[in-house]
Amino acid sequence: MGTAHHVDRIDPPVAADEARTLLGFLDYQRATLRWKCMGLSASQLGTPVAPTTLTLGGLLKHLAVVEAGWVNQTFAGGIVKPSWFDELDHDDPDWSFTSAAGVSPEQLFAWLDESIAVSDRVIADALAGPDGLGSLSVGVEDGRPISLRWIICHLIEEYARHNGHADLLREAIDGSTGE
Repeated sequence: MGTAHHVDRIDPPVAADEARTLLGFLDYQRATLRWKCMGLSASQLGTPVAPTTLTLGGLLKHLAVVEAGWVNQTFAGGIVKPSWFDELDHDDPDWSFTSAAGVSPEQLFAWLDESIAVSDRVIADALAGPDGLGSLSVGVEDGRPISLRWIICHLIEEYARHNGHADLLREAIDGSTGE
């Protein structure tokens, strides 16, 4: 057993304002996912561990889609068309997980990086505005706009939950462990 390849992760601040604290946790969770998936081949990223069909590659693509869906699409109204958007299968709720099979690690990380870059830009612009974290989305969920605060908290929850999955998948694939 070894330790998964190290990725620089910066601990979230312990004494900062709300926005810096939330973004610190989001960045930490993003870096954790990257860490859990680094150094693996396309075959390894596509390896499910029974009884689930979940894969690390599927997690990378899913979180790229989640970032783009909540921040770029719902919050900002679709300021950038994600490069994978034309492939999206609206009829398959598991599309982001299953369509990652056979995709190169470089492409999976590129999609995640693309989504994060757009999210970071949208978030920075909103935080510079008068409502900050209280800024409301252009799009709606259940007929209501959503605050940037809620979206960031939801992203932290998504990454943290899936990082638990990634931990187990990575250990099953090559024995690598980490916090």
